[in-house]
Amino acid sequence: MKEPNLKLAEWLKRAGLSNREFARRIKDAAHEAGQAQISTDGTAIRRWLEGNQPRRPLPGIAADVISAEVGYRVTSTDLGLGESPAEDRSLLYNRDWVVTVETVSDLGRADVDRRKFLAAAPFAAVAATGPSRDWLLATLDQQPEPGPRVRLEDVTAVKNMFSEFQRIDIFQGGGSGRLVLAAYMNVHVYPLLRRPQADDVRRALCEAAAEQTYLLGWMAYDNGEHGTAQRYLIQSLRLAQESANVPLGAHVLAGMADQATLLGHPEEGLRLAQSGRHGLRGSSAAALADLWALEGRALAALGDKTGAVAAVTQSEVAAEQIDHEREPEWALFIDPAYLHGEHAMTLRDVGDHAGAADHAKWSIDHARQQNRARRGALSQAALASTHLQRRDLEQAHAAGLRTLSLAGKVKSSRAVEAVADLQKRMEPFGRHRLVADFAERARVLTAA
Repeated sequence: MKEPNLKLAEWLKRAGLSNREFARRIKDAAHEAGQAQISTDGTAIRRWLEGNQPRRPLPGIAADVISAEVGYRVTSTDLGLGESPAEDRSLLYNRDWVVTVETVSDLGRADVDRRKFLAAAPFAAVAATGPSRDWLLATLDQQPEPGPRVRLEDVTAVKNMFSEFQRIDIFQGGGSGRLVLAAYMNVHVYPLLRRPQADDVRRALCEAAAEQTYLLGWMAYDNGEHGTAQRYLIQSLRLAQESANVPLGAHVLAGMADQATLLGHPEEGLRLAQSGRHGLRGSSAAALADLWALEGRALAALGDKTGAVAAVTQSEVAAEQIDHEREPEWALFIDPAYLHGEHAMTLRDVGDHAGAADHAKWSIDHARQQNRARRGALSQAALASTHLQRRDLEQAHAAGLRTLSLAGKVKSSRAVEAVADLQKRMEPFGRHRLVADFAERARVLTAA
């Protein structure tokens, strides 16, 4: 005889959801994730409460629904719906070091194998609440397994590879080389985490692993694989905490903030950026400038013009203190091309057309000097949108064509999304020949 699922009953009560409403939310979440074949009703939920176990991916979707309702991450295990799958475990910031190592290793293997469950894993807006809090507070036990000791030379080799893969991301886009990096991590880096290390080697190894895991997440984010990206970023934050490298942890939170705001959760993006800034305590001017810039992006999305402009000003103040000779390698991209590009989009979103155009042009100039096509494409799109706000379709079309040209040089879904956003902004101009021309050229890019 089946045992009633008292855990699920308790969580439904805590979330204030009836069986029918819970079923409706699951169905809606499944459809949003592209799984329209999934259908649930109140009767199905009643059977779960009686002890029946739903098939995958229903437990994970149910956990997402409850998590969104209560405001923090809840797993399918918490709901009594079976062991949490790998894609769910990788959303958790685990206090146990051994569990963390196995989680990030499982995530890397699933990514390389292109397993369907990971590709379909959704972005979970509330999943960062616990990790960002624990990053500020936690100090963890160290439990390496027996085996050959890791040497500093091993760590140096890992860090040398980071610079190569970061260059691939910056100049070719996140869709280029990510699976090669994931395979490298699975074979050469994550196994090192299981071996014993001296304290100084351990911190250096965790720092190197955190950098590369962050880069995996960032490249997935740039390629539009947001569920995968979020999971890598959370595990990178855990590794950064283990390394005791505060600027690196703040940098990871910046990436998480950027993603949350982009996906329509600016309140979460704001909280993450502020958490990183408070934890940073001024130890990296580059990271501080980035966090202020992303705080501005979130505030602009929330409609807070005064706060957004103030954040841009604070970012500029911090940027004046950046000395890249003293900054870590992961901070090299936080430069005028990047910062001016972010400020351009912030000011555009709060209606400061002239200020946005100035920052966009400065970003474009720096990106051109560095041959950074992705950043150039994003800033050209921002410039084009400021022209549209001033009803100057000809200038917008010209900047749009430059956006298309640059976007075609990189494998980046963000660049393609910037083109799509520009198309949408042109819609008020109706069937104008320049609108039609841009739409046709954009269609060729998106098809490719």
